[in-house]
Amino acid sequence: MSSLRIFAGRANPQLAQKISDYLGVPLGKAKVQVFPDSEIMVKVEEDVRGRDVFVIQPTCQPVNEHLMELLIFVDCLRRASAERITAVMPYFGYARQDRKDEGRTPITAKLAANLIATAGTDRVLTMDLHAAQIQGFFDIPVDNLMAEPVLSRHYTQLKLDNLVLVSPDVGNVKRAKVYSQRLGGELAIINKRRVTGSQIEIGEMIGSVEGRNVLMVDDMISTAGTIANAAKLCKEKGAISVHVGATHAVLCDPAIERLKDSPIDELVVTDTIPVGREKTDALGERLKVLSVAALMGEAMHRIHNDESVSSLFQIENRR
Repeated sequence: MSSLRIFAGRANPQLAQKISDYLGVPLGKAKVQVFPDSEIMVKVEEDVRGRDVFVIQPTCQPVNEHLMELLIFVDCLRRASAERITAVMPYFGYARQDRKDEGRTPITAKLAANLIATAGTDRVLTMDLHAAQIQGFFDIPVDNLMAEPVLSRHYTQLKLDNLVLVSPDVGNVKRAKVYSQRLGGELAIINKRRVTGSQIEIGEMIGSVEGRNVLMVDDMISTAGTIANAAKLCKEKGAISVHVGATHAVLCDPAIERLKDSPIDELVVTDTIPVGREKTDALGERLKVLSVAALMGEAMHRIHNDESVSSLFQIENRR
């Protein structure tokens, strides 16, 4: 395979630098310019002809701007004769629009997948897709990593005894079961109903949390309505402590206020999306950010060398 090149978009330069450090490969030189009318222009400032190129760009807020930047970056590399282009998207925006749940609505996750492939992307590397079947929306190979090894290592070190894994909704049961198998502990499920995009109603709990340490893990925290209300219910049901973990810290308004007012003892997220200083200051010591740089860097190393990526579900890094 041709020599490796790594480029970073503007969405998460901190994570890109950590991945670069892990691999021992410097970030490629490129310039992203935004014109007064908001058009984006990308110029790659080094030779990529015949290279194996990775572009690190999660499509987080502002989603449309970062998605368009990724598409332009890929088109630029394709026209510069890169041999293979992998879009490294730690967070895939529009993943929640994965089906028609009512009439006359789009399936935007499929549209985004089509755009990424059409731009010239040969492969996608992502993490904890909101729905695993989104892999099938792409007509190119997709490696969907799980942050579970990173989060599980943290919770193993906490040594939480008398643990119960609580799924904050029925759709998250499979994820809770994975953590239960890794960490031990029983399962409990909360029934919820979404009223609007930012409001939910919490129903009853199946299982018991009384006198137990609760762990709730989800793929993302967006407005934090589900997690905050679920944590409150757990405390009302007699939980000793409530720990929450999530891969993607989307944290849209009013998430920070809801989390500050919630009875959550610790919130652990990863750096797939950059968590700004304002948010970390607001949540203080209750918030911990873990890095997935080694996990993603190892996946990139294996893709470059045509090695298995699936075994990364069991190990975290090689160094």
